Amino acid sequence: MTSFTPLNEVKMSFSAWVALAAVIATIYGLIKRYETRLVLLLAGLVMCCCSLDPMAAFEQFDKSMTNRALIISICSSMGFAACVTLTKCDLHLVSLLTKPLNKLGILLLPCCMLVTGVASLAIGSLAGLCAAIGPTLIALMLRAGFRPAIAAAAIISATLPNYWSPGSTDNILVAQLAGIPVMEQINHISFNILILFGLCIVALTTICFIFGDYKKGGFQQSINEKGLIRPLPELPQHPNLLKAFAPLLPVVLLFVISLWFPKVKMSVATAMLIGFIYVIFVTRSNPAELVKKFFDGMGSGYGSIIGLIIAAGVFAAGLRSCGVVSGFIDFLKDSSEIAKLGGSFGPYILGVMTGSGNAAAFAFCESVVPHAAEFGMKIQDLGFLTCLSATLGRVSSPLAAGVILIAGIAGTSPLEVIKRSAPVSLTAIAFTLLLV
Repeated sequence: MTSFTPLNEVKMSFSAWVALAAVIATIYGLIKRYETRLVLLLAGLVMCCCSLDPMAAFEQFDKSMTNRALIISICSSMGFAACVTLTKCDLHLVSLLTKPLNKLGILLLPCCMLVTGVASLAIGSLAGLCAAIGPTLIALMLRAGFRPAIAAAAIISATLPNYWSPGSTDNILVAQLAGIPVMEQINHISFNILILFGLCIVALTTICFIFGDYKKGGFQQSINEKGLIRPLPELPQHPNLLKAFAPLLPVVLLFVISLWFPKVKMSVATAMLIGFIYVIFVTRSNPAELVKKFFDGMGSGYGSIIGLIIAAGVFAAGLRSCGVVSGFIDFLKDSSEIAKLGGSFGPYILGVMTGSGNAAAFAFCESVVPHAAEFGMKIQDLGFLTCLSATLGRVSSPLAAGVILIAGIAGTSPLEVIKRSAPVSLTAIAFTLLLV
C-alpha cells in the first residue's frame, strides 16, 4: 500500500484544492485592485464553508474585531497622525529636514534617503510619506542632476526606519503574537534595522552608478519647464522647531522611557495622547477641532488597518480549515532554513503581485508565525522577517499605491522606479536571512 506524507494528503484533499483555487482567486482580485477586505473575507468564508466549518470564519472575525492590543495601539497612532496632518506639523518637519540639502552633489542621494528614513518614523503610510516628502526631495534631486526614476526609488527604498516606530502596525502585530510589549520587539530588531537601512543606502547608490543616473548639470530631457507633474507643497519658509518636533515626540518619548525608565510602563496610546496635547499647545489650534480630528483618525484607523487585519484573519482561518496551514507547517518543520525562505520570499512575492504589504504580512502572520517555535525560530524573528519581506515586496511592485504616486510625482514610469528599488529590496531580504 502506498504511504503518503501529511503534506501529500493535504495536497490531494478536496479542501486543499479549494484552498488553492481560493488563493489564486484572491491574488487575482488583489491584482485587479478589488476591495482588499472584501476579497480576503469572501475567500476565507468560502474555504471555511467548503471545509464544512463555516463558523470558523465568524469566530475568527469576532476574535480579530476585539483584539485589544492592536486596536488601542493602531487607532491611537492613526488619531495622532491625523492631528499632525491637520496642523501641518509634518510639513514643518519636512521643511526643517530638507533645508541643508541644496548643494551636495551625488551625496544628495544618501542624504535624501536619510531624511526619508527620519520622516518615516512619523509617517507610517508609504503613500502618505510619498505625498508629504516626495515632491520636495524629488525636486531637489532632479535639479541636482539625478534621473527621475532614481529620485523616486530613493524615497520608497528608505522607509525601513519606520520599524523603529512604536506606531508601526507590523511591530504591533508581531509583539501581540509574541505576547511582549511593542518596545521589546523594537529593541529586539533595532540593530538589524540599522544595518539593513545602511545596506539599502549603499545598494541604491551603487545602482545609481550602474544605471548612470547622476550627471552634474542634470538630464535636461527628463525635466520639462514645469519641473514635476505634481506641484510642490507649500512648505513653511521658516520651519518652527516646536512644530517640527511634534510628529516625533511619541517616538522619542517611548524610546526614552523604555531605555532609561523601564519601570514606567508607558503604552503607545499614552505616548500618542501626550503628543496630541503637545500639538494643541504648540500650534494653538482649536482643541475642539483637534479632538474631533483625533477621533476621526482613530475611526479611520479601525476601518482601514484593523479592518484589513480582521479580513486577513478570516482568510487565514479558511486556510486552517482546509488543512493548508498544518500541511505547510509540517513541511517547514524539517529545516529552519526552509522556514526562513518561506517567511521571506513568500510574503515578498505576494507583496509584489498584489501591491499590498499589509495584506501579505497580516495573512502570513496570522497563519504561520505563531508556530515559529516548531521551526526552531522565535516569533519575534519570523514575524519581523515576514513583515519586512512583505514591505519590501510592496516597494518592488508597480501596483503599489505609493510606487504609482511617487512615479507620478517624478514624472516617470512605475516600472522604471522598481528597476531600481527591486534589487535593493532583494539584497536586503537576502541579508536579513543571515541576521535572524
